[in-house]
Amino acid sequence: DKWIYFLKEATHLDSIPENLGEVSEIGKALNIANKINMTAEELDIVERRGIAMQDERGRITYAEQQGRLQLIMRQLKKRFGEIPEAIISQIEDLSVENLDDLGEDFLDFNSLEDLLNWLQDRS
Repeated sequence: DKWIYFLKEATHLDSIPENLGEVSEIGKALNIANKINMTAEELDIVERRGIAMQDERGRITYAEQQGRLQLIMRQLKKRFGEIPEAIISQIEDLSVENLDDLGEDFLDFNSLEDLLNWLQDRS
């Protein structure tokens, strides 16, 4: 029923009514229908906005990752003192998932050796 309504009313819709919002494919179809009626210049603007949004998401993800890394490094330094450069390098190379794990697991470490063993288990 929702698809039939959409197909009949698509040319009059600027946005997705709430009752159609439950079906994500309808949103995609409306975007495609709207793009069909755009000029080349409008399509170019939409494409550039999409690229800019994707770039911004990438910058946000990178900033979050750097924030995690800096926090973990401060916590490790406070707990164990100066961290050798070789260990810092290994930590900087960790995946996001492993970095998150380290943020919790380091609480169980009693020495830098525990940290080294943890890092070796993940390389």
